[in-house]
Amino acid sequence: MKLSEFTNQLSGLSEIAFELPNGQLVPEHFHVTEVGKINKHFIDCGGTLRNEEKVSFQLWEENDYNHRLHPDKLINIIELAKNKLGLPDVEIEVEYQGESINKFELDFDGKNFLLVNTQTACLAKEKCGVPEQKPKVKLSELQNSTCTPESGCC
Repeated sequence: MKLSEFTNQLSGLSEIAFELPNGQLVPEHFHVTEVGKINKHFIDCGGTLRNEEKVSFQLWEENDYNHRLHPDKLINIIELAKNKLGLPDVEIEVEYQGESINKFELDFDGKNFLLVNTQTACLAKEKCGVPEQKPKVKLSELQNSTCTPESGCC
């Protein structure tokens, strides 16, 4: 989800809820401790230089049970970060503490912001010799009229 999509969804809400991939909600007394801009300049395993830019939110919870972040306050924090950091309208990455710091993509189901698990991937499969996934074909759709179950060719 891009930053503009997030703020548009946020502006229509009376409260903010983040849902973990297992269906549990981040406790309602969470804080957004950081809004940042991440620039990642790297080379992939195939030798291609890449530049990736994301907006980062860090969610944190502690024993401050009386704290509740409201949508308007988070919008104000985002506006401040846009002015001070020059935040672009790019994808958001959310950090949240699990056994280690977990990184999530963001989606929205109409009520909750969904923290979506991220995956690593090879960005240069053709250069690394990683085979493309073969398409699945139904045998019934093959056009070989000489091959029938009783012919012995299958």
